[in-house]
Amino acid sequence: MLDGITFLNKEFFWLLLALPLAIAWYVFKNNKQTAELKISSLKGFQVTNSLLPKLKHVLFALRLLALGILIVALARPRTSETNTKTKTTRGIDIVMAIDVSASMLAKDLSPNRLEALKKVAAKFIIGRPNDRIGLVEYAGESYTKTPITSDKSIVLNSLEDIKYNTIIEGGTAIGSGLATSVNRLKDSKAKSKVIILLTDGVNNSGVLNPKIASELAVEFGIKVYTIGIGTNGMALSPIQILANGRFQYERVQVEIDEDLLKDIAKVTGGKYFRATNNQKLEQIYAEINKLEKTEIDEIKYTTYDEHFRPFVWVAAALLLLEFIGRITLFKSFV
Repeated sequence: MLDGITFLNKEFFWLLLALPLAIAWYVFKNNKQTAELKISSLKGFQVTNSLLPKLKHVLFALRLLALGILIVALARPRTSETNTKTKTTRGIDIVMAIDVSASMLAKDLSPNRLEALKKVAAKFIIGRPNDRIGLVEYAGESYTKTPITSDKSIVLNSLEDIKYNTIIEGGTAIGSGLATSVNRLKDSKAKSKVIILLTDGVNNSGVLNPKIASELAVEFGIKVYTIGIGTNGMALSPIQILANGRFQYERVQVEIDEDLLKDIAKVTGGKYFRATNNQKLEQIYAEINKLEKTEIDEIKYTTYDEHFRPFVWVAAALLLLEFIGRITLFKSFV
């Protein structure tokens, strides 16, 4: 019955402490008002067993109960319902540039670098419901996998579809991947534009210098977060495709052009990260998620439903019942 009920004026509950005092006063007063007659014998008097004199205390009980209920009414019991309306005031457009070269199949992350990235990136995308996100793939060349869109299901399906293939030219064209990402964002009207560029190698392909691409990002007000993915030292990596179509793996030295990635991040106002394992990769995306927050206005509307009136009616009914009893049934005893 009281589920969800709150009280606006809880201080009125202190008045309940007066009820025990009223009981004590009633007992004291009742004893004082009871007349005593001492006689030597009750012979000659007719004794009756009427309950009416004993029930006169019901009148006081009714009044006391009514006062208690009135105190509860004064405390203003009510329920509330809160409706929230949110309005995005500052959206962010994000392009994730993903290296899909053969080296992304290295197994220093579980099950490999590319699959580990896809898993973490999917969580990142789901956690950005108010932003538009696009995907760019690059290896020896680059192309747009998904233009920036607010439809997260499209982005997630495209991300899941990213796999190593032999259609894209081999190599790692960091400059091309960055330039294609800039091209996706240059006409954006968003307050903030961000590129998350991930690679596990060095720039060894493409016709566009990564430094020129980073200057383009600066010109269009785009911030670039760069991520170097791969453990320190040696990693089990694919070196060739066998006749059966499978990769042959050997332990090779991990080479990441960290100086280049740091320079791109610094010039564009972003930050460089190094992901040496799955946990570190998750931490990196979590940090980027905190750094790039979308501003949201949240307005709450609270509707209150007052419930003191039933208490007042019950108390009034009890007082009326006590008054009627006092002037009728118990008139001879009060």
